[in-house]
Amino acid sequence: MQHPVPLFEPLTLPCGAILKNRIAKSAMSDSLGDGTGHPTAEQIRLYRRWAEGGAALSIIGEVQASPGYAEKPGNLVLDAASDLGRFRELAREGGTNGMQLWLQLGHAGALAYGPTSTPKGPSALDLPGLRCAQMPEDEIRRFPLEMAQTALLARQAGFGGVQIHAAHGFLLSQFLSPLFNRRVDAYGGAIANRMRLLLETIDAVRATVGPDFPIGVKLNASDQLDGGLTEDEALEVVAALDGTSLDLIDISGGTYFPGAKSASDSAGRGPYFIAFARRARTVTSKPLMLTGGFKTRAQAEEALTGGAADVIGLARALALEPALPALWTAGKMPEPAFPRFSEAPEGGITAWYTMRLTGIGSGAEPPPATDLEPAMRAYEARDRQRTDIWLRHFGGPDRQEG
Repeated sequence: MQHPVPLFEPLTLPCGAILKNRIAKSAMSDSLGDGTGHPTAEQIRLYRRWAEGGAALSIIGEVQASPGYAEKPGNLVLDAASDLGRFRELAREGGTNGMQLWLQLGHAGALAYGPTSTPKGPSALDLPGLRCAQMPEDEIRRFPLEMAQTALLARQAGFGGVQIHAAHGFLLSQFLSPLFNRRVDAYGGAIANRMRLLLETIDAVRATVGPDFPIGVKLNASDQLDGGLTEDEALEVVAALDGTSLDLIDISGGTYFPGAKSASDSAGRGPYFIAFARRARTVTSKPLMLTGGFKTRAQAEEALTGGAADVIGLARALALEPALPALWTAGKMPEPAFPRFSEAPEGGITAWYTMRLTGIGSGAEPPPATDLEPAMRAYEARDRQRTDIWLRHFGGPDRQEG
């Protein structure tokens, strides 16, 4: 009897929702919002391409619950002032072919985009390349309710679920990290306190969306920074998440700290965080998704058959070939051709992949694999343009907070 290939087996989440296979498009900051927080035609086409390509799950990166702390001016913003009809179109087009389309609930905190924000984190910081104010207690208390309201709007718009972003150095990740979080109240100090806001957010979202709507969390295995969240502390967070109503824990790592090296820019073959995922498996029965460094079908299948993960998160591989899951199903393209960059400037590779996504959404030819400068210029020019639109639409940071 021939056993099914684990990549193509369905997975039933704790809430009852079913993923048709084990391949997910991980959240990436595609920067394809229109500057007013709404989806563009290019963004809708991009997510439809991924749906047609055969993935079971796709997660839209950094969807903000309010305009005050966006990671980029191309982020989506879903709140009471949003045009829900435009989000319904994205949910409908990006949820074809049996793919679940989830929104990643974001708040950049101390790493909020300076031209449109007044960055605030768990603690006030004045470090090289990073300055932020301390988030006041009333904003901390409001945060879970804001995330819950956006999750409810996501459900009303027809999205399949939400992922709470607690990785990569954004707000909830900052609360988990002693490098960012130097508070001495109930949200600081021991890891049990530093994870408090994350647990409160999960509870608030679940209470608002009901028992049958998928909720995931993206979590760092470590911050990969001196003085940041360690793997042992992250394991304590995973153990605590086992007692929540979560449906999927997405394990990643690294922090967008100024000057920090990204795991995805590593020369290694990956997967980056598989050793931590194996440890996480010992403290939780929740389905685990593993994101970072998967470059071949063999790597994905080994992680599944070895028990390290239940779902494989692909990001850059699906930027190179949106139909990779369908090709793998057909026994084709076991390894997409990843470009090699030499002496890439900081942010250059991210800009190249972001503009690659723009090309897929617009139907344009992809940029040459070795030419980072035009991609960086286009990326930065679009950010400037969207910043102007953002400020005209939302106002400056003072007006957003007031």
